[in-house]
Amino acid sequence: MLMSDDRCSGALLTLTTSTVLHQHQLQLLYFTNMPGLKVALLGAAGGIGQPLALLLKQNPAVTELALFDVVPVVKGVAADISHVDSPAVTTGYTKDDDGLKHALKDAQVVVIPAGVPRKPGMTRDDLFNINAGIVRDLATAIAEVCPQAFVCIISNPVNSTVPIAAEVFKNANVFDPKRVFGVTTLDVVRSSTMTAQAIGEPTHGPKYKIPVIGGHSGVTILPLLSQSAPALPSSLLNDQDKLSKLITRIQQGGDEVVQAKAGAGSATLSMAYAGYKFVERLIEAAFKGKKGVIEPTYVYVKDDAKLQKEIGTPLDFFAVRVELGPNGAEKLLPLGSMSEFEKGLMKAVTGELGGSITKGVEFISKL
Repeated sequence: MLMSDDRCSGALLTLTTSTVLHQHQLQLLYFTNMPGLKVALLGAAGGIGQPLALLLKQNPAVTELALFDVVPVVKGVAADISHVDSPAVTTGYTKDDDGLKHALKDAQVVVIPAGVPRKPGMTRDDLFNINAGIVRDLATAIAEVCPQAFVCIISNPVNSTVPIAAEVFKNANVFDPKRVFGVTTLDVVRSSTMTAQAIGEPTHGPKYKIPVIGGHSGVTILPLLSQSAPALPSSLLNDQDKLSKLITRIQQGGDEVVQAKAGAGSATLSMAYAGYKFVERLIEAAFKGKKGVIEPTYVYVKDDAKLQKEIGTPLDFFAVRVELGPNGAEKLLPLGSMSEFEKGLMKAVTGELGGSITKGVEFISKL
């Protein structure tokens, strides 16, 4: 028996609505009874790793926290943090007895701050020869043990280490561009804080939301001050000298800390804070069902034709605003309108970034 168009449409609407409601109910059921969330922190005994481990331990969604490092003190770090009265069961692992594999087993989120810290006079590229090998080896283990995990890379130079990890995953046939992130949140945090200071509102850092695009070192860091929400005063936006000084300070924020610590360390505490902010937002979007979670991060953009057109130069990786969700980077958002001043700075961003990406890719291809 054939249905009339009205009856057919009504039946289709009922079926569609029922299906959507069923999917929503299943999603709610999943998140209400969410299985344990294991986070592996690689490089957990270092200057970034220790405070980041403490922050992760306090996240109520994390039920297991695996701390890995090549130095034995990581087990002491785990013992110390395990006394914090939060849900995460915390264990320390070293490279002995396949400790890395045990740390990664069943991990859903892997955070990598491993590597040597910056010292006075060093650039992020100076770190490349040591940290590139570290990230390669860790990525190789991830590809073998937990290829479906979300991987958040903090190890510098991020502009190169993220492509290194991606190449390792490609060679192992497990590369998912939605699940690999270069953590650039510190640039966003610095932009908010330093902008508030520049306009005479030093306590209002969190008030200003400023997207930061490009990369994660020097001139590749481009804060889009023209897109600030709320808008910045014209006294700043129309003063090119003030803008240049502010952007330079944001770009060289790491140097500011290295110099202030007089060789005794780098930006470890602020990086741990920023790294945790990103991981926390990822957990909210991927595991707790929160919608509309948008964070700037350094991701694979090669296949996004619209972004490639906006960037103006073919690049495989770029820091953009990303909508996060159950699959990771669900949507890459456009760069948006830029001031003429910002457009001029983009040339330096793409020129420098292209070489850093190639350096990372060739590190793996030439092995």
